[in-house]
Amino acid sequence: MDIKALKNKRVLITAGPTWVPIDSVRAIGNLASGETGIRLAEKLKESGAKVTLCLGPVPRSYATKGIKLIRFVFFDELKRALFKEIASKKYDLIIHSAAVSDFRPKEIFSKKISSGLPRLKLELVRNPKLLDSFRKIDASLKIVAFKFEPRQAIPRLIKEAKGLLKRSGSFLVIANTVTNGRYNAYIVSQNTTQGPIKSKADLTEKLVNKLGETL
Repeated sequence: MDIKALKNKRVLITAGPTWVPIDSVRAIGNLASGETGIRLAEKLKESGAKVTLCLGPVPRSYATKGIKLIRFVFFDELKRALFKEIASKKYDLIIHSAAVSDFRPKEIFSKKISSGLPRLKLELVRNPKLLDSFRKIDASLKIVAFKFEPRQAIPRLIKEAKGLLKRSGSFLVIANTVTNGRYNAYIVSQNTTQGPIKSKADLTEKLVNKLGETL
């Protein structure tokens, strides 16, 4: 890796789960740990990059000297923070590893829904794809996107990653899956596919090396 290539590069990273509210005290979330994004933030900082980390509600506190930290819980909070940061046009690269909620309740109740109801039916509607808006805000921004599909056959996973490359204008997509507890990831570009990569730690090393070669 060419360390000098990453020195002073301005990198925005998203990581962790994203929630959407149901009522005043309940939410729908996911189980993302934020581990990959946190590892990338720390490794890129070590490589001399200037890193901002947008981190969702992970189950532990986090703070690292030299990394600007923006915390969010809900989808709308992440959207506002991301669009504000990208509109500033101060970033060379965004690594979008957060597990963003694909759906939200059509109606959000302003008060706590009674726990005495015999049943509750929620209608979900799609959230907008944040990834599809990044280059509309800053056309010069380089994007690393993530595609996670559990128990997905590898040929299908790679095909979906290449579709995401084209749709989002990303220059790399990290395609990853977990099958029977085994992690597999691939670094996918238009012309190459690197992998399988068997751990998040190894993915971090290989992706940062790749960025050092291509930025």
